[in-house]
Amino acid sequence: MSTPVIHVSQEVQDAVRENRPVVALESTIFTHGLPRPRNLDVALEAEAGLRARGVTPATVGVFNGVATVGLSTEQITELSNTDKIAKASLRDLPVVRALGIHGGTTVAATAFLAHHAGVKVFSTGGLGGVHHGASETFDESADMTTLAQIPILVISAGVKSILDIPATLERFETLNIPVIGYGTTQYPGFYVTDSGFSIGYSVDTPEEVAAVVNARDELGLPQSVLLANPVAADKQLPPDQLDDILARAWAEADKQGISGNAATPFLLDFIQKDTKGVSLDVNVEVYRGNVALGGLIATALTR
Repeated sequence: MSTPVIHVSQEVQDAVRENRPVVALESTIFTHGLPRPRNLDVALEAEAGLRARGVTPATVGVFNGVATVGLSTEQITELSNTDKIAKASLRDLPVVRALGIHGGTTVAATAFLAHHAGVKVFSTGGLGGVHHGASETFDESADMTTLAQIPILVISAGVKSILDIPATLERFETLNIPVIGYGTTQYPGFYVTDSGFSIGYSVDTPEEVAAVVNARDELGLPQSVLLANPVAADKQLPPDQLDDILARAWAEADKQGISGNAATPFLLDFIQKDTKGVSLDVNVEVYRGNVALGGLIATALTR
């Protein structure tokens, strides 16, 4: 019997077929984003929280080369504890399949695979975007161009604070990707509630979000809807503190000659160490909030 190109768990298949709420979850948060053993705790907590609300979790990843929508607890556990696991964006899926190796899926790959399985809602932490200096390096995340072609709802707390946020918002506009704030027209900056940049629209209830998603589908438009859900103000990193950390992080990166793909992990690691782990706590709070909201919206979409 041949191995499926994309495996969708029976639980996810049944929920989609029966129009029950489903939320897709990426795997890079527990394969690359958080240290052990916290990574596994957060992954399993997210699934348990959704199940408690009557929502089916669809954690997405690559297991032994098989792109999977609806990883089992055993598979999540193994991926969480695998050293030097591949970080699989959309372009990497054929490679990890051919090599038969594990992979944690990024926003781009997760959105593609979730949509393939018929899942309408995807909760993540932060999105990729345009990197500083991209006018010379062309360094921008594949998340953006991928989401321009996949009709799914993506819930995030904005793009990561280390990115060029105004340039990213401009690119979303160019790519015809709607960006909507949940209860705000101030675009969040992942670690902080307000990045200092505004967006055009806000919605206040899961039902309003569902109405936007349904209108997108009725129009036959191909792109994702991005819902920006800010972390609670009392859970954010103090904005002044973050500005100071970022200035010192960039200075240190320049001093060490770190740029390109190496810059992001360096900067995130600098922030984590400088805040003595508080940034990780914010990261987890961001994720919890987005997963919970995803469950509410997925439920609204089934009505």
